[in-house]
Amino acid sequence: MSAEHTHLPPGVEVIATLPEAAPRIPDGAEARTIRVTLSPGDPGAPPHRHPGPLFGYVTQGEIIFELEGEPPRVLKAGDALFEPGGEVIHYQGGNNLQDAQSQLVVTMFAAPGSPVLTVVSAEELAERRHLRYTPPGH
Repeated sequence: MSAEHTHLPPGVEVIATLPEAAPRIPDGAEARTIRVTLSPGDPGAPPHRHPGPLFGYVTQGEIIFELEGEPPRVLKAGDALFEPGGEVIHYQGGNNLQDAQSQLVVTMFAAPGSPVLTVVSAEELAERRHLRYTPPGH
C-alpha cells in the first residue's frame, strides 16, 4: 500500500491502481460508469471493442474475460480489470457461472457520444486471428 492510502477512513479501501492508464485516456473524454449484469451462463456480448480504456471491478459472481493477445481468465467478485480500448478486441466477457448471476461495474473513458461498444465483424476476426492468444501446443 502506498503512503497516500495509509490514512484512509475506516471502510475505505483502494482495490487497485493503474498509473499507466492515464496516457490512454483520450483528450476531451467523458467518464462513464457502466454496470453489466449477466444472467446464469450468459456468454455476454459477441467479440467487440470499446472506444476508450475502462477500469472496473467484479461485484458479484465470476466473469470469463479475454482480451486480444491474452489468455482467457476467470475474474471473481473482488477482482479488478483493465481494458485498453481502441483497437484491442474484447473476445469474452461472459458469466462463468451456470447457476448464479454475475456482475461488474466499469468506468470507461471515451469521447462524448461514442458507442459503449462496437461488435467486430466476422471478416475482421478472421484477419486478426493471429493476434488472439493460442495455448502452447495448439
